[in-house]
Amino acid sequence: MELIAPELVVVLVVAIAVATAVSTRLRVAPPVLLLAFGAAIAFIPVFGEVELPADAVLLLFLPALLYWESLTISLREIRANLRGIVLMGTLLVVLTAGGVAALLHLLGMPWGPAWVLGAAVAPTDATAVGALTRSLPRRNTTVLRAESLVNDGTTLVIYGIAVAVTAGEQELTVWNVSGMLVLSYVGGIAAGLLTSWLGMLVLRRIHAVVLENLLTLLVPFAAFLVAEAVGASGVLAVVVAGLVVSQVAPKLDRAETRQQVRSFWSFATFLLNGALFVLVGIEATISVRNLAGSEIAIGLGLIGAVSVAVVVLRFAFLNLSWGTIRLVILRTGGSPREGHRDRLVSGLTGFRGAVSLAAAVAVPRVVESGGAFPDRDLIVFVTAGVVVVTIVGQSLVLPAVVRWAAFDGSGEVLEERRSAERTAIETALDALPRLARKTGAEAEIVDRIREDYEGHLALVEAEESDDDEHPLLVQRGAAVELELALVRLKAATVLRLRDQGEIDDLVLRQVRAEYDAEETRLLRLDQRE
Repeated sequence: MELIAPELVVVLVVAIAVATAVSTRLRVAPPVLLLAFGAAIAFIPVFGEVELPADAVLLLFLPALLYWESLTISLREIRANLRGIVLMGTLLVVLTAGGVAALLHLLGMPWGPAWVLGAAVAPTDATAVGALTRSLPRRNTTVLRAESLVNDGTTLVIYGIAVAVTAGEQELTVWNVSGMLVLSYVGGIAAGLLTSWLGMLVLRRIHAVVLENLLTLLVPFAAFLVAEAVGASGVLAVVVAGLVVSQVAPKLDRAETRQQVRSFWSFATFLLNGALFVLVGIEATISVRNLAGSEIAIGLGLIGAVSVAVVVLRFAFLNLSWGTIRLVILRTGGSPREGHRDRLVSGLTGFRGAVSLAAAVAVPRVVESGGAFPDRDLIVFVTAGVVVVTIVGQSLVLPAVVRWAAFDGSGEVLEERRSAERTAIETALDALPRLARKTGAEAEIVDRIREDYEGHLALVEAEESDDDEHPLLVQRGAAVELELALVRLKAATVLRLRDQGEIDDLVLRQVRAEYDAEETRLLRLDQRE
């Protein structure tokens, strides 16, 4: 059955909408419900034979998901925590993939598929349970997100080698594997840098919002394809391109472009992430049908064993690496930044998610000789099971651990935002006379703008006082409510004029767009109360 069948598209959207709506009420993580919906959909005859093209899975889902993560991450926090991110994004992934592969081999699985499954479940996914990770301080959240970006690139390099060797496309030798690793990393980074540089070069020369948005859509897929064309890591190329664009693009694009980009990518990645979970639920159910009863029992046992193994390996690595680093730092006269609370929370945030699922369903169905890929159905089934177990199990424990950890600094983002607003307003007030002379604005206009800016500055300073009963904050709350009521009344008025035939639909859309932007701004102010 074709992946693009209209019926499947409708079912995917409905499943995503329902799972998202009921997940809060049921207190179940949305990814788990999405997998369950996919499993249920597979019992509908028309969807029972859906086959996801192996190459298309990685191309359709991973570039967009990883690009948005790269665009929205804090590069400053990455630099500040680079040591831990690199260790967990590279060495921990290799040890996890190898440890799981060794365990699976001991349990009877051949080395080839064991390494493929080990690589599939090795990477973490900080966005799998976004609501839980948002409860952490910025540093912890950034480390988790950065780790998931780096380990995605590492694990898919291992995964690509394991699949190629198992399928008979590559020979397993030290030089061959070393060459593939070097090419994957160096080529992937080079492809990301080249693509982002070309993209920013084009961005400097275009001035149409639609074209600017189209360019942001092309960059991740172009980076992925360029890297894959030379045998390098497409994932690393996308991550590097996203990090470069996140630093350069804000200096080149415009406010309207940035607003549309944020809206488009947040919604697109939401749909893609949800669709991937549903599709893997379908694939996992189909895989189970192809397994004998004894193989299903073995698969359930492997899900439990692998789930325990990835958690144990993560905790072991965190404690061993911390102990080693602590000895080195203490000998040099420093003090370790991470404590036991950080390690415990980090150990419980090893959720598996979209990348693991994409890797599992991307395993080819046939090998070079024409035979079936060994244990492919078991790989898909076990990977989906490990994702469910890690999300459900760790999400039940993590909230209590986060409350117990009682991290300081949870308001650091708010403090920096207030500081940035204050500095920006003060700079604008200092420049107001000069800019007024340059633009030819009259004194009355300048005085009114100065009054508005000084009022905004007073509000920021009132927020910094942390006095919830400050008169200015109380007045601001009432003023925001009044302005919201007025802008909604204006919107209702133009809608009534359209219904009465006094204005055209085109005029309605133009005026409402301005009112919508104003209402959105006021709602954000209201949420800060």
